[in-house]
Amino acid sequence: MTVMTPASIEREDEEMLVPHTDLADGHQPMEVVAQEETTTTVENQPVEDPPTSRFTWRIENFSRLNTKKHYSENFIVGGYKWRVLIFPKGNNVEHLSMYLDVADSSSLPYGWSRYAQFSLAVVNQIHNKYTVRKDTQHQFNARESDWGFTSFMPLSELYDPGRGFLVSDTCIVEAEVAVRRVVDYWTYDSKKETGYVGLKNQGATCYMNSLLQTLYHIPYFRKAVYHMPTTENDMPSGSIPLALQSLFYKLQYSDSSVATKELTKSFGWDTYDSFLQHDVQELNRVLCEKLEDKMKGTVVEGTIQQLFEGHHMNYIECINVDYKSTRKESFYDLQLDVKGCHDVYASFDKYVEVERLEGDNKYHAEHHGLQDARKGVLFIDFPPVLQLQLKRFEYDFMRDTMVKINDRYEFPLQLDLDRENGKYLSPDANRTVRNLYALHSVLVHSGGVHGGHYYAFIRPTLSDQWYKFDDERVTKEDVKRALEEQYGGEEELPQTNPGLNNTPFKFTKYSNAYMLVYIRESDKDKIICNVDEKDIAEHLQERLKKEQEEKEHKKKEKAESHLYTIIKVARDDDLVEHIGRDIYFDLVDHDKVRSFRIQKQMPFNFFKVPFQHRFASCLKECYWS
Repeated sequence: MTVMTPASIEREDEEMLVPHTDLADGHQPMEVVAQEETTTTVENQPVEDPPTSRFTWRIENFSRLNTKKHYSENFIVGGYKWRVLIFPKGNNVEHLSMYLDVADSSSLPYGWSRYAQFSLAVVNQIHNKYTVRKDTQHQFNARESDWGFTSFMPLSELYDPGRGFLVSDTCIVEAEVAVRRVVDYWTYDSKKETGYVGLKNQGATCYMNSLLQTLYHIPYFRKAVYHMPTTENDMPSGSIPLALQSLFYKLQYSDSSVATKELTKSFGWDTYDSFLQHDVQELNRVLCEKLEDKMKGTVVEGTIQQLFEGHHMNYIECINVDYKSTRKESFYDLQLDVKGCHDVYASFDKYVEVERLEGDNKYHAEHHGLQDARKGVLFIDFPPVLQLQLKRFEYDFMRDTMVKINDRYEFPLQLDLDRENGKYLSPDANRTVRNLYALHSVLVHSGGVHGGHYYAFIRPTLSDQWYKFDDERVTKEDVKRALEEQYGGEEELPQTNPGLNNTPFKFTKYSNAYMLVYIRESDKDKIICNVDEKDIAEHLQERLKKEQEEKEHKKKEKAESHLYTIIKVARDDDLVEHIGRDIYFDLVDHDKVRSFRIQKQMPFNFFKVPFQHRFASCLKECYWS
């Protein structure tokens, strides 16, 4: 979802992402695709220039700038002219204000627009790791030709000589800009192109949409949801099972994107909650817990555990005496470290890493006193559907704030958790089960710690074909887009723009995977099963088909409304009621006489004849509205 103006309810970032000019109306929905192997053409078309570039701006005598706003020189990205705009003393706030600006906006043709993902930074010249960097995305147009951060960083920090942002009264600003080609959103038909439909965004619910699409595309889970008992008297807004059944049914049979309002209402969310980004892992756990509870005593009891529950063993083993303490625990997902780990296997290695308890940290063993010991975790069993939460967000104690870890982190298409003679397994594990997994879903976060956008790459049948589920839009994607481009890290790009240093530089990728879903190979035939109408309760089918018919009827009425008009007919009785001793302003009360909706092209005689026999006398007056 594109970051909108503050006037729009669809804004996700809480960092005051605003144009510095007057607030504009909301954008037309657009879709963005990367430019690849393109040629120079007109505005909004692909261009030959590299679509991504970095611009460095050294601002000398910074504290002596006496202008309210200050522009950088122009630089070119994707064939377009850009510049950075700053307010050295803040744009009516006690913060540095900084924006990316379309340098030639005043000379562009009517109706121009362009889309860019970009980051702005103030470099810390003493400790680079404390550089302040914020990123966002925007569809630039004539009314919103600049976009960025009104409250980028406190002026008190910027001007503090000990902080490292001003050295010799010089401030260094960096802009990393990735230009994307704009495609008309409305002409694309997801169902026609892919066979799947998307979910509408309620404002900041893209994180929920990516999770729901992932769960929906686990057919065994969807079948279990359909088999949860609900009745025709239930209301979706008050029943999570019915709301989820309704949502899944529409995703399966609808031709257009599906709304999630009934489901969020069943969560107890009001409108405000829909515009807050909740934690995806927490939402997943709460939703599964509620469904697990509703499934108790039904034919699908235990389905959540069967799909997602695994077990590990926490142990402490003394080195010098024969004593070992163990505790079995269950999990529905695993949180894996990203920082310091280059791939999923490194994270599992770290997960089962043995900690030594010695010195001041000795273990107090029962009947043996303080002892040197080994402490660790090993897995008793893994679930058929393995959900891995990647720890992309963590608290930075030095900076006293949450930060996003954009480090490169690889994950395989096929995950073997029996590697190296089952190094992750406990002695009690069932070694006859082959823990070989196929990647099913990659949930992605694009942006920074303060906001951004979520979407998912899914291969519903575990075939070679991947799909990107991005709110309302579903597109076919290749494996490179779903895997390699979601590893994160940095990409080295040549700097070829005029007037800039031509040495290569590294561009940080702010879009990266934060959750992975794997399905065990030996269970995939059971999990990737057929789900059809016989799995759906009859009352639910009738309810939803009726809703669909009403929707289609309203849609048809709206489409044909320009062909019809309303005629109001006053009969003798209507006239008698109004003509008597009292004097009325008009012959009849227009709100009380009978109305008819007719085609505008219908001759009056065709309208008059069928109704004459119903009236005691001929029509006296006709009023057209």
